[in-house]
Amino acid sequence: MIFSGTVENLETWKKKLLYMNNVRPTLNMRALFSDVTEEYREPAEPMAGDTVKIRLRTGRFNVDKAYIYINNVEYPMTKVRGEQIFDYYEAQIEVTTEKLFYYFKVESGKVVCYYNQIGPTKDLNPYYNFQIMPGFKTPKWAKGAVMYQIFVDRFCDGDKTNNVLDDEYSYIGEHVCQVKDWNKYPNKDGIREFYGGDLKGVLDKLDYLCDLGIDVIYFNPLFVSPSNHKYDIQDYDYIDPHFGVIISDKGDILNDGDQDNTHATRYIDRVTNRENLEASNKFFAHVVEEAHKRGIKVIIDGVFNHCGSFNKWLDRERIYSASNEQYEAGAYEKYESPYHSFFKFYSNQWPNNASYDGWWGHDTLPKLNYEESDSLEEYILRIAKKWVSPPYNVDGWRLDVAADLGNSAEYNHNFWRKFREVVKEANPEAIILAENYGDSYDWLQGDQWDTIMNYDAFMEPVTWFLTGMEKHSDESRPDSLGNPDYFFGAMHHNMSRMGGQTYAISMNELSNHDHSRFLTRTNRVVGRTNNLGPEAADRDVNKAVFMEGVVIQMTWPGAPTIYYGDEAGVCGFTDPDNRRTYPWGHEDKQLIDFHKDIIKIHKENEVLKTGSYKQLYSAPNVISYGRFNSNDAVIVVVNNGEDEVRARIPAWEIGLGLDDDVEQIIVTYEGGYTTSRQGYHLKDGWLDIGLRKTSAIVLRRMKW
Repeated sequence: MIFSGTVENLETWKKKLLYMNNVRPTLNMRALFSDVTEEYREPAEPMAGDTVKIRLRTGRFNVDKAYIYINNVEYPMTKVRGEQIFDYYEAQIEVTTEKLFYYFKVESGKVVCYYNQIGPTKDLNPYYNFQIMPGFKTPKWAKGAVMYQIFVDRFCDGDKTNNVLDDEYSYIGEHVCQVKDWNKYPNKDGIREFYGGDLKGVLDKLDYLCDLGIDVIYFNPLFVSPSNHKYDIQDYDYIDPHFGVIISDKGDILNDGDQDNTHATRYIDRVTNRENLEASNKFFAHVVEEAHKRGIKVIIDGVFNHCGSFNKWLDRERIYSASNEQYEAGAYEKYESPYHSFFKFYSNQWPNNASYDGWWGHDTLPKLNYEESDSLEEYILRIAKKWVSPPYNVDGWRLDVAADLGNSAEYNHNFWRKFREVVKEANPEAIILAENYGDSYDWLQGDQWDTIMNYDAFMEPVTWFLTGMEKHSDESRPDSLGNPDYFFGAMHHNMSRMGGQTYAISMNELSNHDHSRFLTRTNRVVGRTNNLGPEAADRDVNKAVFMEGVVIQMTWPGAPTIYYGDEAGVCGFTDPDNRRTYPWGHEDKQLIDFHKDIIKIHKENEVLKTGSYKQLYSAPNVISYGRFNSNDAVIVVVNNGEDEVRARIPAWEIGLGLDDDVEQIIVTYEGGYTTSRQGYHLKDGWLDIGLRKTSAIVLRRMKW
């Protein structure tokens, strides 16, 4: 190179040359992005034989080469388009019947970086690689659907004639009772008390649920059962007439001190008389039909790991043998019972053989003996099909303690494969949603469950970050309170183990029937109703923290699920206190209005239901993340601290332009919330924003 010019120009040229010779490309890892939404994997849920386009986003002019590794085989990616801030690379792959694992590699000069579900990394961990499960289809209606969980006995009493009576029968050594005061706290051992909620009450409140914005009702168990929670099924073929319709109501209640349920002839007639059972099933079909007319789906609870000692197959209480109807002999009574193989017996002492296997040793919860009973498996699979088929047409199953079913992992997985086959054949759009704690990866491979109740990647991280409490209120851990590293670390690890398509329909709850109410967790009091009393669950709760939780719930990927009454301000320690009645006439109107507004925002912004997710910012007590697609972008910022703070959010990472405007669409704070609009201008793609204490704000791209 020949230089001509002044000495000053020579010095400038030397500096530029020195810079060019020594500069190293800086890889912008924050610009790297891919997931399994339609914009980055098309189709997102491919079938065998499909050609799939997989895309990777990088910084504009920031990457020299991009590769995709499919089952560890390298394929080059082609840059297909560029925008103001980003370039997009693409590769096409042919899907066979085999599962595919993939991740990305980018090169920028001598810098190499990998990308998988956990994000950009220098050291690849294949544990988090993306995967394609050919043929795994999840219900489209469930993506971002707003669900509402109803514990029926405590929601609304619409029919007084079907209420459980005082002394109607004996349950676990004591007579059941009818609660006359709807607003009474549940007793600490209140499994025998009934408030009278029923399906007629749900029917009466469908318009309330519509007004709230609900898309799906999830019912706790509805089948004939002696307890108020009904996780001890007595008859899988019928809705409990105490929830449904009682036409025949003959017989006597128990006398004082009498524990013999063969004398409980009123109860026997109510729950074994075919007239009542058929009428209750018909009424349930009507409730589902009315829900469907309003655009509301219905999910029911399947308790298939165990049944109850009252169950007609075992008939330990002799209810069915004492019935005027024709029922086969129970396995407790006779060795010759057709249901003998349904249970595992450890002795040959009949009649009254109490040596059967109980779940966790509970003789009131006989464990079902699938491995030794083909007829039991056939029966339950028939039940699985029955309720998702006409005339009931329910839209899916929630599966209780689903990982416990059977006595071996091999059988458990094989059963759920069969279960999925019969359910999806009967109703291809039905959802299969399981309860499980811990890693559910093995069940979420496209051949068993669709998704799970999301404890590990929602309820627990949100609870720890906002309250520092364990989900039962059994433990306080101050180191987790306001800890964004724990929050995002737990979220991202567990989200990646579920996979994107499963996560998009996961049941994201703050509260439910098994854990303390989230509003109670905000008081940070460790304990339960049996040692503190129920009133302690109501004291010193923090509605501002609760609203922060709801904002996260309604803006995070998945199906936000409200436990009945949470929207009305119901408190409670873990069960049975969390099963308080819905406070009709005493609702927290502000919280109900807030739920209506935040649900409306969730439903009106498609990006909050099906858009991509990305962490944006973290600091002590502060988290921020974005939801985005090619057309829209939403930023959520939560300040769970006691001080006002400022945050500088990299809005450009979710596709907002360097000079864009965003507007506040809702903000919560101590004392309330507002949906008033306020605009913010980005500077070089960054949002500089002040945050009130204990607040959450949702902003979206300005729509002119």
